[in-house]
Amino acid sequence: MTHPAIHPPHRLLMGPGPITADPRVLRAMSAALVGQYDPVMTGYMAETQALYREVFRTGNAATLLVDGTSRAGIEAALVSLIEPGDRVLVPIFGRFGFLLQEIAARCGAEVHTIEREWGEVFPPEQVIAALDEVRPKLLALVHGDTSTTLAQPLAEIGAACRERGILFYTDVTASLGGNEFAADAWGVDAATAGLQKCLAGPSGSSPITLSDRAVAVIEARKSIEAGIRDDDSQVLAQPIRSNYFDLGQILDYWGEKRLNHHTEATSMLYAARECARLLAEEGMAAAVARHALHGGAMAAGLTGLGLELFGDQAHRMNNVIGVVIPAGVDGEAVRGALLADYAIEIGTSFGPLHGRIWRIGVMGYNARRDAVLTTLAALEQVLRRAGAAVPSGGGVDAALAHYGARA
Repeated sequence: MTHPAIHPPHRLLMGPGPITADPRVLRAMSAALVGQYDPVMTGYMAETQALYREVFRTGNAATLLVDGTSRAGIEAALVSLIEPGDRVLVPIFGRFGFLLQEIAARCGAEVHTIEREWGEVFPPEQVIAALDEVRPKLLALVHGDTSTTLAQPLAEIGAACRERGILFYTDVTASLGGNEFAADAWGVDAATAGLQKCLAGPSGSSPITLSDRAVAVIEARKSIEAGIRDDDSQVLAQPIRSNYFDLGQILDYWGEKRLNHHTEATSMLYAARECARLLAEEGMAAAVARHALHGGAMAAGLTGLGLELFGDQAHRMNNVIGVVIPAGVDGEAVRGALLADYAIEIGTSFGPLHGRIWRIGVMGYNARRDAVLTTLAALEQVLRRAGAAVPSGGGVDAALAHYGARA
């Protein structure tokens, strides 16, 4: 039996991620492979580390990639920082807070949670009060949760963690590159991301940065596996509970030792390097401003169509907009028509928001004027056919007015 070559249809991916990858990133992925210890390859690894220090806005030497999707980075950070029995605090304001709770529990942590209604973020003082009550070793907190489209303010919380000697991990998968983030200035000890949102790449590589405090915790837990040990290797009876996600060994792979822990995913490293190179070339402040401009235009356009935006708009991420599905409209039918007739994908949400809101992404390569206007024009037509009373040209006109006011 023969199978045809893969030939995916053209799509404009305007959901919450993955998004349409930048063609320059896809071209970088097609470059020739080299050996993992080739001087060219180790040079690319060092360049990638330097570039992601700019993206994360950090001086951390331990800034590198974990091979795998964004969840691989989350799991590597948590399994390497948490020992069984450690107390961990997880504030939850959407689906991905529950993910941090799940992974921390699987690491054997004593997990404590606080929750906000989906559509709200935590006042920093509420999290700080919980820090004082729980006294955790680690705070694990999502920065931007795509399930609710909101971004949690972090600066005051990070400062409070430093004052109390608490490690601070944050998941910036959905926010990095399109929203203000400053790892060092905000007192972040560990942050992980993915390529498939504001970084304009494909899923499959997870950038991570670790403070000296976090590295010290990981180094104390490092245990080198049999077969690659030398006489000076540290070996523990209770090592980090994952081999693949063992940051103690991964740090040595990326460091001067070049420990043969795994074989780097070469094409994904090319992609991750190009994602960071493009952001550094644009400038992080400019990238955030671009996402704010085009995300704001999309929000204005959706409002211009008479739609209600979901959640606390004062804390909405620049790059994802939640919109309430109008009464009497079949949300899945609208999504299906957008895909079938216009090759445009938008998302729904999870849990209590499934079927209640759409999530429209304006991020990475798609954070641009034509993508915003095309999506609004198509959505207007599909909504009208679905029986919704929408103003003719209301979405595009409102978005253009937003652009004009900021020209």
